[in-house]
Amino acid sequence: MDELDPAREWLSRRTSHESDWPLPSLLGLKADSGTTVSVVLPALNEQHTVGPIVAAIVADLGRPGLVDEVVVVDSGSTDRTAAVAAAAGARVVRREDVLSCAPPLPGKGEVLWRSLAATEGELICFVDADLEQFSSAVVRGVLGPLLADPGILLVKAAYERPLADGTTVHPAGGGRVTELVARPLLNLYWPQLAGFVQPLGGEYAGRRALLESLPFPSGYGVEFALLVDTYAAHGLDALAQVDAGVRHHRHQDEQALGRMAAEILQVAQARLGGPPPVSTRLTQFARTPAGFAPVTRETAAPERPPLNSVALAWTGHADADGH
Repeated sequence: MDELDPAREWLSRRTSHESDWPLPSLLGLKADSGTTVSVVLPALNEQHTVGPIVAAIVADLGRPGLVDEVVVVDSGSTDRTAAVAAAAGARVVRREDVLSCAPPLPGKGEVLWRSLAATEGELICFVDADLEQFSSAVVRGVLGPLLADPGILLVKAAYERPLADGTTVHPAGGGRVTELVARPLLNLYWPQLAGFVQPLGGEYAGRRALLESLPFPSGYGVEFALLVDTYAAHGLDALAQVDAGVRHHRHQDEQALGRMAAEILQVAQARLGGPPPVSTRLTQFARTPAGFAPVTRETAAPERPPLNSVALAWTGHADADGH
């Protein structure tokens, strides 16, 4: 059998559209199951976008009762992210105030790992805090399969990612690390996962029991790791995806994308076995009046152990300003 056949079969069977999950239906499923839901936004200097995202989730899904709590985990913002998020209706938590027994590491995965200890929901939905033109339909969509099918453990949002280049918009040009790094890796080594449209996407939901059983790379490789590790532990049918239309967000420059790619490659290598990297330092170049100047940065992203193996030291909730 062609190795891609399982991925194609899964794609047709486990991909739904956000419109397949209307709010009244989800409210009924939630009431029947008694499930609780937390939405987490990891945030770093997102004062311009975090407020509308939180407000939409609270108004559209919180007040009707689908979402029980919206938590913004702030990872050291120097702008008004915390205050804006709190004013919009989120509970704001500082990264440092969660699992205070462990000094914080830099990176998105670190914030997501700590957020498990700062929330209470049995279902946890992650949403990036830099989204523009946000619609709460993505949250409703990724929660739908989890509420409808107890065998599904992790649901990823699928979407187009336009890339704005000045006045030109490239409809599908925004997922550069996905297309150049993550997708080739999945097709080469995990072909059963080739049906995922956005394997690195930041909008997804999972069961707490699953998320607490998995390690979390501290950096940008976290989404790749969660996808591969869920598949390895529970099989392809534990995974699903939901078409959520189009996603608009701020784009990183090429050097930042290169550092993300280096982290993802390390996460993949760790799961493939074999020798560790010879070096985790990445040298990039900047043009200066004197010529090309090398800039070397460390890209190692340590992994946090499964939360269910860690003694918790949650110190309490932060106030509205994140302090």
